[in-house]
Amino acid sequence: MPVTAAQCRGARAMLGFSQTQLAEAASVSRQTVVDFERGARTPYPNNLDAIRTALEAAGVEFIAENGSGAGVRLRKTSA
Repeated sequence: MPVTAAQCRGARAMLGFSQTQLAEAASVSRQTVVDFERGARTPYPNNLDAIRTALEAAGVEFIAENGSGAGVRLRKTSA
């Protein structure tokens, strides 16, 4: 499932990540994150995968489109 720009913005906000922090975690340029989030362009598949992997590693889950729209949530932590 590809990550949308809105999911990326939402996930980053939930984690309290700046665009720079996400770019560093994903090993992509900050401009890649900026352009993606504002809808200017879609990153190359390997960069989009890196962004998704970085956000998932930090604790988010992406929710697929199920008729109500795609989404993102924080992963439940075990106590």
